[in-house]
This record gives sequence, structure tokens and C-alpha cells, in this order.
Amino acid sequence: MTGQTTGGAPRVNIIRDGLAAHLPDIDPEETAEWIDSFDAVLDAAGQQRARYLMLRMLQRARERHVGVPSLTSTDYVNTIPTDREPWFPGDEEAERAFRRWIRWNAAMTVHRAQRPGIGVGGHISSYASSATLYEVGFNHFFRGKDHPGGGDQIYIQGHASPGVYARAYLEGRLTEDRLDGFRQELSHGGPGHGLPSYPHPRLMPDFWEFPTVSMGLGPMNAIMQARYNRYLGDRGFTNTDDQHVWAFLGDGEMDEPESRGQLQIAATEGLDNLTFVVNCNLQRLDGPVRGNGKIIQELEAFFRGAGWNVIKVVWGREWDALLHADRDGALINLMNTTPDGDFQTYKANDGAYVRDHFFGRDPRTKALVEPMTDAQVWNLKRGGHDYRKVHAAYAAALEHHGQPTVILAKTIKGYGLGSHFAGRNATHQMKKLSLADLKEFRDSQRIPITDKQLEADPYLPPYYHPGEDDDALQYMRERRRSLGGPLPSRRVTAKPLVLPGDKVYDFVRKGSGKQEVATTMAFVRLLRELIKDKDIGDRFVPIIPDEARTFGMDSMFPTQKIYNPNGQQYTSVDAELMLAYRESEQGQLLHEGINEAGSVGSFTAVGTSYATHGQPMIPVYVFYSMFGFQRTGDSIWAAADQMARGFLIGATAGRTTLTGEGLQHNDGHSLLLAATNPAVLAYDPAFSYEVAHIVKDGLRRMYGSSAKRSASRSASSVGDS
Repeated sequence: MTGQTTGGAPRVNIIRDGLAAHLPDIDPEETAEWIDSFDAVLDAAGQQRARYLMLRMLQRARERHVGVPSLTSTDYVNTIPTDREPWFPGDEEAERAFRRWIRWNAAMTVHRAQRPGIGVGGHISSYASSATLYEVGFNHFFRGKDHPGGGDQIYIQGHASPGVYARAYLEGRLTEDRLDGFRQELSHGGPGHGLPSYPHPRLMPDFWEFPTVSMGLGPMNAIMQARYNRYLGDRGFTNTDDQHVWAFLGDGEMDEPESRGQLQIAATEGLDNLTFVVNCNLQRLDGPVRGNGKIIQELEAFFRGAGWNVIKVVWGREWDALLHADRDGALINLMNTTPDGDFQTYKANDGAYVRDHFFGRDPRTKALVEPMTDAQVWNLKRGGHDYRKVHAAYAAALEHHGQPTVILAKTIKGYGLGSHFAGRNATHQMKKLSLADLKEFRDSQRIPITDKQLEADPYLPPYYHPGEDDDALQYMRERRRSLGGPLPSRRVTAKPLVLPGDKVYDFVRKGSGKQEVATTMAFVRLLRELIKDKDIGDRFVPIIPDEARTFGMDSMFPTQKIYNPNGQQYTSVDAELMLAYRESEQGQLLHEGINEAGSVGSFTAVGTSYATHGQPMIPVYVFYSMFGFQRTGDSIWAAADQMARGFLIGATAGRTTLTGEGLQHNDGHSLLLAATNPAVLAYDPAFSYEVAHIVKDGLRRMYGSSAKRSASRSASSVGDS
């Protein structure tokens, strides 16, 4: 280590593994003795003993209240040791069988969509890398709508949709004709006969529940959905204790600021009803995610620092014996120091290459694999393809309490598709297989289809179905029945609400008399009256991004209160005032802080509660200036795709009062942007009475007797303040 000198004492100026040292060395001789002692232990007893002593010293430092930063990353190995893996409860052989069938049918769904005259594109390799991650969930963890607890919410990574369709085909939910309509929603037999490439509830309203393909919105919306589940339970509408939110994400997707931007909410609110599963195939669209680094280690440090429980699934069971034999840590050292770019290169070659270029870098690790053939070396799998390792991680996530969990599972993009696909930089753009690829893929998946069948028309290789009486197929379907039915699935069971009569709107219709008021003030006055309604008042969910006082909504603080799962454990500075800041476990207001993206995430969760939970709730998201449609337009489109219902209110908008704040705040466009969304009805009211008519009609269309016949459109009141 090198250091600078301050007042004659050397000062360490590096940060490594989360430990920072910028203190002067007041006793260099004692420091040297400690370092010599450490070196002596390392030389005499090896790395494992030295590591143990270091960790024990850190533990003792915490016990004696010596502030030392936490270590945020661990060795590049599985978090759960082999001896702590639970017994795998499934029929391994049956699950292997239908997982191969699903892999084949998923690839054929995309490949057949490239036939002459169609050629609509698609993605093969993402699901190939994540098949085990989904299948372990579908077979053992994901609870369906018929589960007594109400079922889980599953945010499926968009590029994995072919695998979900392939499973639905074997379950009898989709036909071969529907699979052949992949990416042809209108051209294949008209609306309702094709399949959207990505999860799209509006296009498949009985199948998909959550749209996830706008990168980063899936993570945000999953967090706010998990938080909303707690909110709904805490307010007594329904019991959500047995519901879990699973979000499947890509390691490249974690580059998006939105993917990581809400992690603190999940941690501070202790959302242990939430699990992220990050498919770490180390591959973006064009190349490696972190060629010179290690994305799993980076994400581990980031999530740990944000307060999450982290479970790494790096290596499959084939590595267990080698790691057990690695007495001096040489293999772990190689794993720790090999960058992702090299790991991708290994998987684009063969066993001999891996033996020479990975294990061959250290004579001790080279000796570990000497008894193994090149084929055995090549068969050393990544952890995300081992259903036992994945099952252990999922079980541990559900057993962990007090924190959300992220599972970082290492996989290979294009796994099983053959040497032309697996781990290649271009694999994301590859959409079809050559005849040779088809045969290689068929052989690796042991699909009983002949060369003659493949050669008859390489553009249309057959799907595979084992027949209704097949034992493995029956096992697959029984697993879903036992877990509460098929997924994904979207149901609308909510009944229309009893709406208030005309009287509640009278005072707004009359106008403000001689007093000039902003339309925002008129709306807030109306909202306060509506919240008092005995039938639907408690179903209003005001969502505020830390601007309640600007909007005149602070009057709701002492009455409706702000939702906080921990209540208010402090005395507010304005506790003696009439409009004191009040938090409560049963609070009605969602006060999101300076967080427009999170506010729209809450709007989406609340506005789709009529389908997700069978509980129609009325979100009212009140935003300031361009932070509405201009900043969070993508999220609002996702809310529309999910068929959210509710009110979006531009409480301070237009060019009248914001000119002095600069061009960035010259919001003359929110109304125009709102009008371009086909799921939104946009208004620009100038008078109080208009606000009354807009709200009354919006409640009727979205929540009254006509709600089921409507297009589930959100009413947006974008007005001047």
C-alpha cells in the first residue's frame, strides 16, 4: 500500500473491498507487528485460516462498538454451502423432461416466426439462459390465483415470453396456431389470435398481468407493488400475508438508473415479500455487461449496501467436489480474479480451452482437473442452470425475514441452443437456427423428432407435445394445480363501486363566488369531500410526491394520515398545530418523497388493484409541472398497458406560474403528451365546475356500473394553478 504523509505520519489513501482508511498511523511499529502476524498466519495456516481470523476480528470490532464499514462483497461462490441445501422435493427426471420440451417449443416459436413471408423477429437466447430459473419457480414456488392466500405476483422478463408461451402450450392454455402467431397480433387471424412478443396485459387481458419490457420499469413497479400489498393489508382491505412478489430481471437491465433507483424503499420498509431474480448471463445486447469486471460482485455490493439480503447462485453441483478439494483457496482465487469477459470466452470454446486458459493459470488448480476428461471440464455448469441450487436459493429467500432478497444467478445466454449461440456476443440478435443448429439442439434436448421431419421444411420444424397421457406432462400440470392454478393469469372479479350522488359536487359546481381559486384548489376541496363518503371514501388513495403543501393537501395529514408501516415513532416538530404531519400504520395517503417515478409505480399498483387483488381502489396521483407526463411518460404508458384506473392530476402545470423557474419548468406539454396516450382522457379545465364534471364522469366510467364496459381509461386533469 502507498500513502501520503500528514504531520510525519503515513496516511493510507486507498479504498478496497468496502474498507476505507484515511487515518494517520500514530504507531507504525505496532502496525508492522500486526501485519507481520497476519503474514505469519497466512504462510503457516493458509488463506482460509487467515480469512477466518480477519472476519472474526471484524465481528469483535462490532461487538466492541468500533465502527468499521461492512464488507459488501463475498467470494465468487454460492452463498448457500452444499451442506445447507435443502432436500429437493420434486421429481428430477420428470422436470428435466418437460423443461427440455419447453426449451424446444420456445425456440421453435421464435424460429417459425422467421418463415418466408413473415420474418417478424424475436429473441431466442434470453429464455434459454433462464429456463431453470422459471421452471423451479413454476414447479415449486409461484402460487396461482386459486391459492388460499390469493396468489403471487410474477414480473416476467420480457424477452423470456417465448418460454412462458411454450409452457402454456403444454398446459393446454395455448394452441399451436396461437404459437404460430408470435409477434403477429393483427395479421395472424385478426385481434386475439396472435401473441405479443412481450408481456402485454392489454393485448392478452386474461393472460399477462404485468408489462415489463421497458427496461427498469419492472424493478420499480415490483417494489411498489410489494409495498402496496402491505398497504392494502395494513388498511384492512384484504390479507396479503401469503402473497409474494417475484421480479425476473437481466444483468444488463441493471444498467438502467430505474432498475436500482427504488432499492432503498424496499429496504427501509423491510419488504420481505419481494424477491428479485437477476439472470446474470453476463451478456448485454451487443457484448459483455462488464467485460473487465464482475457484474455479480458489483450487484452484490450494491444490493448489500442498499440493505438487501443477497444470495448468489454462481456454480452448479459439478463444482462442489472441486471446491471441497480446494484446500488452499487457489480455485476460489481464480474465480475471484477472472473477469466476466474471460468467462464468456471460455463458454464460447470447449473443455480443452477451459482446462488450459482457466485451470491452467495455477498449477494447483490444473492438478484439480487432471483426472477429468475435457467433456467433464466442459460440463462444469453455472449455478443458474442447476435446479437444486436454484431451489435452495428460492427457499432461502422465502425463509428470510426483515429484508427484500435478490438472487444473482449466473447463466449462459443461449444455453442449450448449440455452439453458434451459447455465450456469443451476437446471440441476442440471433432469431433463427440453421438445419445443423436444429439437429444439434434437438439432440441436446433429446426431442423425438426425426431428421426427415426437420429436413422437410427447416423453416417450420414441428413443435413437440408428448401426448395428454404422458406422466411427465401430468406431473407438470399437477404441480400447478397444487400451487393454485396456472400462471401468468389475470382475472377481474371486482364489482362496481357505489358512487356518491350529485350533492357532493354541488359546492364545486357553484364556483368560488367572488374569490378566485385555482382549479387545483377546487379539485382538492372536492377530493376532501369525496374521501368523507361512507361507501367509497376509504378507497381513495392520494399519492403525493412531497408537494402536499404546494397543492393545499396538507389538510389531509391529521385526518387521513400518511401511510408508514412503522407508524410515527417520533414527535413531529409541528405536533401541536392543527395541520400537523401525521404518519400511521393505517394511513391513507401515500407520501412518496421527491420521487415521481415511485409515485407512478404506486399509481400503477393501486390503479390495477381491481384485477390484482379484486379490490377496486381509486388512486389520485397529484404531480408538479413537468415531473408528470414529461419525466415519467414511459411509466405512465406501462400503467396504461396494465390497464390502470385512476386520476392523474397536473396540479401545477402550464406556462402561467412557472415561467420564472426557467425553461425546464415551462410545462406547456403535459396536456399534449397525455392526449397522445390512447388509454388516457385528457382535460384542461379552467373553472371549478368543470373539475366537478370531469371527476364525476371519471368515477362513473372507471368504477361505476359502466366500468366493465369501458376501455379502462385513466382520467387526467391537467390544469393551471
